[in-house]
Amino acid sequence: MSATVLKDKTPVMSSEDAIFDDIRPCRDDEAPQELAKIAQDESLITGIVRLRFPTLSKYLGPVLRFFVRRYIHKQLAQIKTIQDFQMLVAKAMERMIANTTDGLTYRGFDNLDPNKSYLFISNHRDISLDPAFIDFALHTKSHRTLRIAIGDNLLRMPAATALMRLNKSFIVKRAVASPRERLREVTHLSQYMGLSLKEGHCIWIAQREGRAKNGDDRTEESVLKMIYMYGRSQKEDFASYMSKLNIVPVSINYEFDPNDFDKAHELDEKARNNGVYHKGEFEDIKSIVKGIKGYKGHVTIVAGQPINEGFSTPEELAQLIDDFIYQHYELFPSVLVAAHELGLASDEDVADITAEEKQKFLERVHAYPQQLQERVLKMYAYPYINQKSSLAGTKRHLEPKSDAA
Repeated sequence: MSATVLKDKTPVMSSEDAIFDDIRPCRDDEAPQELAKIAQDESLITGIVRLRFPTLSKYLGPVLRFFVRRYIHKQLAQIKTIQDFQMLVAKAMERMIANTTDGLTYRGFDNLDPNKSYLFISNHRDISLDPAFIDFALHTKSHRTLRIAIGDNLLRMPAATALMRLNKSFIVKRAVASPRERLREVTHLSQYMGLSLKEGHCIWIAQREGRAKNGDDRTEESVLKMIYMYGRSQKEDFASYMSKLNIVPVSINYEFDPNDFDKAHELDEKARNNGVYHKGEFEDIKSIVKGIKGYKGHVTIVAGQPINEGFSTPEELAQLIDDFIYQHYELFPSVLVAAHELGLASDEDVADITAEEKQKFLERVHAYPQQLQERVLKMYAYPYINQKSSLAGTKRHLEPKSDAA
């Protein structure tokens, strides 16, 4: 947020006001300059060549880069508006679903009014695919697409930043040093979200800061308190303001997580180094690529009805969101086998799982280093644990909360 804007006493009336230029998505008139960043990013072109042609790139790198560059220019030349770009993304999603999943199932979106704004809050397993799948579900039901909250840790490559801004992403500033500055940025973000929803936009935000890398999905009260800050500035109490936002809980479950090894490795490194893990400069970008390209098995997305009542505090609202997510998990064979291997699920729970399904999952786990295998099993087992605990009105944890960071 610029100092000039902060000193301006002009009332903020819209999410399109200049005060939000530092965090908002790009507009149609800005699309050409963002597209140019993508087309001219040599690191992106090199990365695509290495991913698509890992062997040939060693010998024909310059030639392949030439053709990839020309292909990108040709594709981007067709884009004039944000909607044009999102239609291109929708086609890419269709190919990704066909090539890397055994099917996408989404439920609950038929019950949402396409003329209303909603605040979608989901569990967070994959950096880019969680909101992408929700966006795709909305697109197929002719709903408006989302404004997507992303962390500023993903903005280290100009092309990646351009892609996200074109896809209606707005920035959550995490890399803020002082408490005063953090408060100012959180207030700024809350105001942007509140105005966006008031204007009829739909928004997605994860239930927590960062992915639940150990598989234990839990809504952080701090996220809900941040959202409420704009309501508090309007002199509304927590329940009154939050009930107006049409908060839709969304449960997302992947049969197989393309990043399961990397998550387990990070948690293991933290455990061995007193909670310290040194993330590589472009590690998050690599996770995004791996998540998109990797095999995911079946994917299920379930949207609930808006939560408009039944809470008065952040803790109570968080519990309602969590209970919906837990109770609508799809308990895939990978989940049940993992829980059974840990002695948490009964023989009856896995009675309908075929030998082939069990072998498919266990071969994946056993291919990892032995010290990571139990972490991977726990990661997959948590939906079973959380669902059973939620239905019983209790909550069990396999690990301390710090492991979920």
